[in-house]
Amino acid sequence: MSGAGTASNQARSGSSAARQRWAPWEDPNEKPHVRIVGVTKRFGDFVAVDNVSLDIYKREFFSLLGPSGCGKTTLLRMLAGFETPSEGQILLEGEDMSGVPPYERPVNMMFQSYALFPHMSVEKNIAFGLKQDRVPKAEIDRRVAEVIEMVQLGQFAKRKPHQLSGGQKQRVALARSLVKKPKMLLLDEPLGALDKNLRTQTQFELMNIQEETGITFVIVTHDQEEAMTVSSRIAVMDHGRIVQVSTPGELYEAPLTRYVADFIGEVNILEGRGAQREGDHLVLQCPDAGCAIQTGPYAEDGGDESLWIALRPEKVRISKEPPADSSRNCMTGEVWDIGYLGNLSTYHVKLDSGKMITATQANMARLIERPITWEDRVYLTWAPDAAVVLRD
Repeated sequence: MSGAGTASNQARSGSSAARQRWAPWEDPNEKPHVRIVGVTKRFGDFVAVDNVSLDIYKREFFSLLGPSGCGKTTLLRMLAGFETPSEGQILLEGEDMSGVPPYERPVNMMFQSYALFPHMSVEKNIAFGLKQDRVPKAEIDRRVAEVIEMVQLGQFAKRKPHQLSGGQKQRVALARSLVKKPKMLLLDEPLGALDKNLRTQTQFELMNIQEETGITFVIVTHDQEEAMTVSSRIAVMDHGRIVQVSTPGELYEAPLTRYVADFIGEVNILEGRGAQREGDHLVLQCPDAGCAIQTGPYAEDGGDESLWIALRPEKVRISKEPPADSSRNCMTGEVWDIGYLGNLSTYHVKLDSGKMITATQANMARLIERPITWEDRVYLTWAPDAAVVLRD
């Protein structure tokens, strides 16, 4: 989709800027498109989804993110009607979906396997659902042509699934889901079978299509990068529960728990005690770091209670030169390992306490000779507001 995709991206540049400021979940007068209220799902003695309550708004690209077995697919299947809640309600535009079978819900689900009919062409695969609904032929032809153009499969319309690449099959499955114009589209790990480059490209294509159609998308994924790329908001799940619902930026910069901080991107976690307030800052003692840690504003003093400091690798500066003040926010250690990623270099530094810390540094210039290399003695420093304080 490179050529037309670029053109459509440029055409949408104005609306994309507006989309970034779009936050209906912050408006108390905005009614949720989907309301999940106290939903629990049991399979015998096993609780797959545990008392989940969640609001999803119209036109959102919403992600359910978590490791395998956390309950995200079960929750998606309950939205689709393939599973029935043991307790609780699912409301779509205020209507209780209890007892409404999947084929009567204004919802479509795109499966991970794509589930294409092998004996049908691309256009017949896409038209299948409309024919089942006895839509007039002229209307079927118009809507099929419309979505084929949207996913840019015009030259493949007569081909069978075995003649398509993985990415093309994914587009056929997406077009088949969109052609019925559902109020909500559910996607179960839709990009899992694609290679990394194609997956990255397809993420942006999905975002463009979702914005163009205005349909509410709910995607299940275990891929943090994918969720961070496509989502308006993300619900992080663990053992059947939702532990945090936030925008991608809030999840990354302001996680509420160690689990979320550790699950979203890379992070260094340090334990601190004896928190004391100094003006707008909190100062903690951290034996592993070998220094006092000063953080940004924090609502409460911790006293003797253990607190946890989350520090992202890219916010840690690494240098062979000591800072002017090494008593706070300054760890020392030896470079243990280096990973060169082209745009970034990742340094694993073993502190004097034995704890391993990760720091990343942008490679702003071509590396002819490494300024920092293995076994170098280095200083790791960071700004106070770079450290996030967590209780759990």
